[in-house]
Amino acid sequence: MRRGVRLEVLTIVWMLVEAVLSLGAGVSARSVLLTAFGLDSVVELLSGIVVLRRLQGRAGEAVATRISAVLLIALCAYVVLFSLAGLVLRVMPESSLLGVAVSAVAVVVMPVLAQAKRRVNRTLESPSLRADIAESITCAYMAGATLAGLVVSMATGWWWVQYVTALGLLVWLVPEAREALRGGE
Repeated sequence: MRRGVRLEVLTIVWMLVEAVLSLGAGVSARSVLLTAFGLDSVVELLSGIVVLRRLQGRAGEAVATRISAVLLIALCAYVVLFSLAGLVLRVMPESSLLGVAVSAVAVVVMPVLAQAKRRVNRTLESPSLRADIAESITCAYMAGATLAGLVVSMATGWWWVQYVTALGLLVWLVPEAREALRGGE
């Protein structure tokens, strides 16, 4: 149980850093892709706090799950609307080395965290921790997509790749939103 709590604290700290840096880099570079990645990090931060509270024997999961669902639905709407608007209006996002660095670190950190949580959950058999493991893996995939979109955009000058990649994040965001909606019922 103590190891699970420590892993969740580590997850919360990383998600806070990831959210702040990704959002800052995204806003600074006018990047829907990076901003969406940062906003999803905020949702995962909230989820990590819920799992930590569950591991500590505290209540409050239903309210946090509903908040996560609302935030994920808003994030999906943001990605669709701002990506389409950016493409139509030809808003060219700037390069972001910070965004590349944060997403590259997340590609490495999140699978390691997921594996460590999986080992702990073999003993705990916690449904909340199992869901958190899935979110960590999803974050790794989203980080990989974000990294690829940023690098391709920077290397080729194809500004629209960031918008297309942001729309591609919906592959992970929509199921996350559905799951959060089901969990909040």
